[in-house]
Amino acid sequence: MTGQVHAFEPREGGKFRSTLAWQNTKDSPGGKISEDSDTFQGKFVELIPYERIVEVIVLESQDPRFAGEMRIIVTFADADGGTEVTLLCENLPKGIRPEDNERGCNESLRKLAALLA
Repeated sequence: MTGQVHAFEPREGGKFRSTLAWQNTKDSPGGKISEDSDTFQGKFVELIPYERIVEVIVLESQDPRFAGEMRIIVTFADADGGTEVTLLCENLPKGIRPEDNERGCNESLRKLAALLA
């Protein structure tokens, strides 16, 4: 997938908006905005440097299965040789299977680790 950031205000109360798109549409399970993309917006509820980020996200979709606010809590903890990053997703919309969400979160964490290595 590729990502496009439309807005990003990294402060408590700051808003963001992004689009994620599959590079190969045959790999796409079907997006919520178009066949190959998802757009979402949200705000930063809490930002505690080196400890935690709390954000609320709303998917942009006409499909009621994807309605509502999802909350993501990212925590940071000291670990041998680096930092342990944990994601907790709350209030997943009914249209998002938990196992798909977990796979996406794990992939994001793997990419972050590779970027920082």
